[in-house]
Amino acid sequence: MAFMPPFGPPGGPQTPPFTPPFGPPGGQQPPSFAPPFGPQGGLQPPAAPPPLNVPPRPLTAATFAIDPGAISGCLFRNTYIWPRRGPGFWFFPVFVGRTSVAGFRWNGRFWMFSGFDLRSIESFTCF
Repeated sequence: MAFMPPFGPPGGPQTPPFTPPFGPPGGQQPPSFAPPFGPQGGLQPPAAPPPLNVPPRPLTAATFAIDPGAISGCLFRNTYIWPRRGPGFWFFPVFVGRTSVAGFRWNGRFWMFSGFDLRSIESFTCF
């Protein structure tokens, strides 16, 4: 009997190849542009500032948390966020988790890396 290590995909070799739990939802094609990774592999902010005009606020707002699947469609795109508290802001998301989103927030002069709990977002629009 061959020794099997205590890790790896459950069920052994008869299971289909392992697919990581990330990537485009529903088999969609990935974006046609590369994520903003710098020469050392670190994330880089967008090269240009966001649009000057604030988009119109969506008519419907989330009662609870924003769905991670919905905001994941905004990855690597200019996104305007209306938080539950405080003024809206431009954001460039680079990661969406189960309960949070991280990326670059425009502070009026430059992009700063930051993250948010999805429960703190009332609505968003991306371009």
